[in-house]
Amino acid sequence: MKTMLTALKNQAGIRPDAPAFADPDETLTFADVERISDAAGSALIGRGAKREAVLVFTARSAREIALFFAVWKAGCFYVPVDAEMGENRIRSILDRVRPRFAIADETGRKLLNDYGFAGETLDPDLLIAHAPDADALRAVEAATLDVDPAYLVFTSGSTGAPKGVVGCHRAVRDYAAQITKTLNVCETDVFAMQAPLYVDACLKEILSALVCGSSAVLVPKRLFMTPVPLVRFLNEHKVTTLCWVVPALTLISALHTFDEVVPQHLRTVAFGSEVMPPKQFRIWQEHVDARYLNLYGPTECTGMSCSYEVDRTFKDGERIPIGRAFDNAEIFLLDENDHRADEGEICIRGTSVCHGYYRDPERTAKAFVQNPLNADYPETIYRTGDLGRWNERGELEFLGRKDDQIKHMGHRIELGELEAAAKTIEGVDAACAVFDRERSILGLVYTGPIERSALLVELRKQVPDYLLPKLSRRIDALPLTQNGKTDRKAATALLFR
Repeated sequence: MKTMLTALKNQAGIRPDAPAFADPDETLTFADVERISDAAGSALIGRGAKREAVLVFTARSAREIALFFAVWKAGCFYVPVDAEMGENRIRSILDRVRPRFAIADETGRKLLNDYGFAGETLDPDLLIAHAPDADALRAVEAATLDVDPAYLVFTSGSTGAPKGVVGCHRAVRDYAAQITKTLNVCETDVFAMQAPLYVDACLKEILSALVCGSSAVLVPKRLFMTPVPLVRFLNEHKVTTLCWVVPALTLISALHTFDEVVPQHLRTVAFGSEVMPPKQFRIWQEHVDARYLNLYGPTECTGMSCSYEVDRTFKDGERIPIGRAFDNAEIFLLDENDHRADEGEICIRGTSVCHGYYRDPERTAKAFVQNPLNADYPETIYRTGDLGRWNERGELEFLGRKDDQIKHMGHRIELGELEAAAKTIEGVDAACAVFDRERSILGLVYTGPIERSALLVELRKQVPDYLLPKLSRRIDALPLTQNGKTDRKAATALLFR
């Protein structure tokens, strides 16, 4: 099996009428997905698309997922774009990719026109109405290699310019096997998709459907502002599996949602993107009898790379491990001298490592590097920029970002240490520590009912003086990046406004 299209064909043959992907307006069966992707893929081939980037600019929907597969069937790789990404980011992507073709709905077509898109814009409805060309599809499938690009997704860059990560079919195929094994997916599972379709996080649900015949329902974004209706949505759709970012889960637990409604069908809850506060995690454990998994992995390594099934209770201040590497991957830590260490930068090698950044050799060369532990032959690893350590059980713990490690009052500290302490305090629901290097000011923004003066009193009991924030501000909700992570840059702006 060179690509996951073989798995789609298998599901369409075995379970044609079973639901695959659903949104509030439409449910697509596996047969529907196969039909749509065959038709649209044939249309792309007929337009001359070949081994190139194809922009997919439609509203988040089940049909958009089917169009991803259509791009694969044309032997190309998809570049997902959504209006919520904002004009600057979309313009940056267009400038970097310069695609010949864009599949776009009415909103997408208008915005592409406004942004001066020079390529050909294709109407998805017309593509889907195209007659499938079985011979052309077979020829393209035969010519496709598993090292060919499958997708191009853009992640935030430290300079402000987004980085385009190129994932290949071999890595996607391997990830599909690993994530479904880790989540223990079966055909009766129903996923609730939280992630946008323009990030790699959505692959967990999409690939599970292809491999195991499970289904996925796209959760409307508005529900993540109202946790009680959100949980009712999960119950209505008999959702069994969540693979959500930590802020989405803590929104539910921090606002006492379980006092009114509790998920009734959940069997598996997987979380990632940030450190899960033990205080919030215990609320989930107390109210929802499920299997819990902490996942970790960068976009540059095709999604998640390791996992930890929570098998014990964690107290405030303790770290929930991110566990051990998936099969066919190795995670190791390097110190400042590039020696293997028990604490240091998290590095990853294996099939999951992506090709690099699209048309960006300088940043690719900094992150996708020769393994410093191997001087015998070429071997590319990915340096994540994350810090970790091995605990006494042989489990990996996430410590934070290298660039979140600061020097303050003569001490080298992690911003995450202050955040972790704040999150243990009664009356703090979420927290983000920030540091203004120019003014050498350590600050904290947080959500929750506790007053700033009372927060400072409680923090003094837990952290040394050099970790006490000079400024703090209570806000209604922490700002999030488009990937669902806490936006430290935006939080800094809120603190010093």
